[in-house]
Amino acid sequence: MRAVGYRKSLPITDPEALVDCDLPQPEPGPRDLLVKVEAVSVNPVDTKVRRRAAPEEGGVKVLGWDAAGTVVAAGAEVAGFAAGDAVYYAGDLTRPGTNAAYHCVDARIVGHKPASLDWAQAAALPLTAITAWETLFDRLDAGKPVPGAAPAILIVGGAGGVGSVAIQLARALTDLTVIATASRPETAQWCRDLGAHHVVDHSRPLAAEVAALGLGAPGLVFSTTNTDAHLAAIVDLIAPQGRLALIDDPERLDVGLLKRKSLSLHWEFMFTRSMFATADIAAQGALLDEVARLVDSGRLRTTLGEHYGRIDAANLRRAHALIESGRAKGKIVLEGFAD
Repeated sequence: MRAVGYRKSLPITDPEALVDCDLPQPEPGPRDLLVKVEAVSVNPVDTKVRRRAAPEEGGVKVLGWDAAGTVVAAGAEVAGFAAGDAVYYAGDLTRPGTNAAYHCVDARIVGHKPASLDWAQAAALPLTAITAWETLFDRLDAGKPVPGAAPAILIVGGAGGVGSVAIQLARALTDLTVIATASRPETAQWCRDLGAHHVVDHSRPLAAEVAALGLGAPGLVFSTTNTDAHLAAIVDLIAPQGRLALIDDPERLDVGLLKRKSLSLHWEFMFTRSMFATADIAAQGALLDEVARLVDSGRLRTTLGEHYGRIDAANLRRAHALIESGRAKGKIVLEGFAD
């Protein structure tokens, strides 16, 4: 089968950083679906793994943790899916990725594709939707007020893939005032179009930007990027007893800053459930089905930002380069393999 992978961790400017290859078609296990991949999207995790994780000696490592496609076969222990079903999912970091014509995935982390979206639009959503949902509702407990705080959430990095979904979920499923950060006119407008009540500039002093809104101190902060650079400002602007969640990988984080205000810190990693086969692993499939219902009812929209054409090494190198530049808006999607 056609696939894209790498044999050595290299800078994305190197033509060998990602290469086209042919690999054996995988066989589904008892809990697996075998999916014909129709479209994929690219996430920051793809670039991190490419830079840090070398393939096995003589092997090819396939990246990709977002897909929309068609079920070809289901394992003996699978319920709720059949051949021909249109699905979407984010996969498992410990297994081969979705940048391949056929892919095996645990059925419990798979959702039925939103009927109103095409393959590319659907592929933009799974990883970011799971991350945003788990952060808002499993980690931050967004429905629980912080005593004395403004009923508001600050989303740092609102125009990124996760921020783009978090804005929409917070608007659709909570009564919170949504404050997003963006530093360019086009990304600020993107956040407003997705439903942010206010947009502030994270390239300026963040605490002052939020204070100038006149809302009071928000009780919740969701930091999607550059948390170490923004931490002091976040601690300054958040209400006492507030809750902070993050998803990035700061080299250092001075958690002692949180003590004076009794702030709680929550880390979200959407692969935790699949990596550890947690007792509630099926929550991710249910979550994606609920996201599909919200999309089909018009309450959420796809966050597809750029369509880079077919799934091949050249286009995936372009996508990785844009993500590494830090200037991506929404999600980068690729669709279909060459014959």
